[in-house]
Amino acid sequence: MVSVINLQKASASTNSDDGWGALFGDESSSSSSNSSSSGELTEYSEGSGVIYQKKDGYAYIVTNNHVVSGSDKLEVILSDGTKLTADKVGTDSVTDLAVLKIKGSKVKTVANFGNSNSISAGQTVLAVGSPLGTQYATSVTQGIVSAKKRTVDVTDSSGNTTNEATVIQTDAAINNGNSGGPLINLNGQVIGITSMKLSGSSSSSSDSATIEGMGFAIPSDEVVSIINQLVKNGKVVRPALGISVVSLSDISSDQQSELLNTPSSLKSGVVVAGFTSSSIAKDAGLAKYDVIVGLDDTKITDVADLHTALYKHKVGDTVKVTYYHGSTKKTASIKLTQTDESLSTSSSSSN
Repeated sequence: MVSVINLQKASASTNSDDGWGALFGDESSSSSSNSSSSGELTEYSEGSGVIYQKKDGYAYIVTNNHVVSGSDKLEVILSDGTKLTADKVGTDSVTDLAVLKIKGSKVKTVANFGNSNSISAGQTVLAVGSPLGTQYATSVTQGIVSAKKRTVDVTDSSGNTTNEATVIQTDAAINNGNSGGPLINLNGQVIGITSMKLSGSSSSSSDSATIEGMGFAIPSDEVVSIINQLVKNGKVVRPALGISVVSLSDISSDQQSELLNTPSSLKSGVVVAGFTSSSIAKDAGLAKYDVIVGLDDTKITDVADLHTALYKHKVGDTVKVTYYHGSTKKTASIKLTQTDESLSTSSSSSN
């Protein structure tokens, strides 16, 4: 386990819009909202990371994307206190994962990944990290697996839901600075990377409740898949339909009546707002203001559903899209030849 220090110039923006950071909470050691013309590097935030591989003289570290987002320089502090400069190998905001590398001469051991599919609710786990910063580096908390596959919404900096993530839920104490640290089983294997928590209070009607013991970790099976792609390509390339979309629930009833002409019984779905150049969805027959309600066997109720269903596929797969063109329900088979890199429209959400 290592501590990861995010250094930014004093005049740099302190806001991250990756979504995960907003869920976990501001990990900045100070508000640092005031700009300065000095351009000097200052410590913006601290997180955690896991050394998982040594290769060709370097040691590779997995951490969260929101831990390193916006950095002008990254430093890693080893368990013996050695501080080393780290380089980004690749980042992925969708899964909130990042890979860094450091010179490996000081690294003696690396962590091993376990199979996150083999865990079960009630199983004892340990969370290791640097809560509240390096002063408490390598702190260990104990808890249980509350759920091995919990679906949570991922939001952007504006509070809009952009995706859904399937994560491990645990009641092991997780604090600011734990992000990117390991969730391990009693065999010492990494079964997840700590990513976020729910904190504060929740209110419903006149009732309110304090939230405690709700932490989440990205399952190790997904971590391994993503970091292998980041090391190989520096990024994760995902399939795209070549459309910009908004959730039907964000469209007023008057607009639905005037523009969409869909059945009054249709209450959820994703509206096609525009197309990228050479859009494969447009080539398959979809038109502006069509409403997508299904992808293969998955019901699509909002943008998060569409992202989640689409990202389960890889480039080259063929998917069946179910949609309404006015009052007519249609289907189209689309081969996913377009990628998220080729999206060219600027909209609230592109797919």
